[in-house]
Amino acid sequence: MSELVATMTGFARTLRAAGVAADHERTQNLLGALGHLDVTDPAEVYWAGRLTLCAGPDDLPRYDRCFAAYFGGHKAALTRTATATVTRHLAEHDGDEGGDGEDDGTTAPAAASRAEVLRHRDVARLSEAERAEVHRMLALLSHGRARRRSRRFEPARRGSLDQRRTVRDALRKGDVARLRRRRHSTRPRQVVLFVDVSGSMAPYAETLLRFAHALVRTEPRATRVFSVGTRLTPITAELRHRDPGTALNEVSKVIPDWSGGTRLGAELKEFLGRYSARGAIAVIASDGWERGDPALLGTQMGRLARQARRVIWVNPHKGYDDYQPLTGGMRAALPHLDDLVAGHSLAAYERLSERLAHA
Repeated sequence: MSELVATMTGFARTLRAAGVAADHERTQNLLGALGHLDVTDPAEVYWAGRLTLCAGPDDLPRYDRCFAAYFGGHKAALTRTATATVTRHLAEHDGDEGGDGEDDGTTAPAAASRAEVLRHRDVARLSEAERAEVHRMLALLSHGRARRRSRRFEPARRGSLDQRRTVRDALRKGDVARLRRRRHSTRPRQVVLFVDVSGSMAPYAETLLRFAHALVRTEPRATRVFSVGTRLTPITAELRHRDPGTALNEVSKVIPDWSGGTRLGAELKEFLGRYSARGAIAVIASDGWERGDPALLGTQMGRLARQARRVIWVNPHKGYDDYQPLTGGMRAALPHLDDLVAGHSLAAYERLSERLAHA
């Protein structure tokens, strides 16, 4: 039963990444339905998922595609434990395209090897089909988030005395039967992401925006995204669309400075004057080709570092062994950074997700 729960939970995660509203409640309804069905029959599993996980007609085409990709036409019992790694999903999908559903022991390892190679390749050098596959895998990443202590309290077995609940219980029952306790609740830490959409970042801008979309979809209330180039543009609202393609189309309509220059210093000054990054994780995705005054950028990076919990700079060129931060923008920003990480491949985004989960 535990293997069935893991498999169907992984399938629900895949649907959510594709834009289907397969939330926790719908997943529990699916598991309850499967308890009365034959899980070795693909047709029964298909219809149970379709009736419980889909919210409307728009979800049906996505559901059909995800079902075909996730289960690959197997007629055996759902015994393979689903994992959160996108490499395994790709291996199962590619390994089942033979038509008869039989595994000769060579296809799946080959598919896994191709996926592993694709994870480490520079997205700027991929073909359109390969880039689309990387974007699909990017949407399936598990985007955890570091948590912070909230000012709000929640009931707890151990902690400080909750006088109000204790007195309320005593008045209701006529006696102090139990001391109530409480502790501070936790909330996801805020992430502020700046995505450079200038001309030098054009080969990476779409992938970065898809990564931003996945962050917003995971924690919509704890993520803010801005595009930077010659203007500072908030794009969080546009990225809240469930479908990545729709979200990127909306983003393209509101960004006025695609493929222009970069004046990050002036834009950070505008951001710090209008907004706040206090206690947040600030992530700047740029190659550091600053068109403005590097001294201004250094000053504003210092202000940002004093506000933010952590400042992470994502540079696509950092993924190469011979990279050195020699541009004026990078040299000005470097003293104020907590991390300088790569941003050129799927593996680099996986490592960035881990940093955000443990910052």
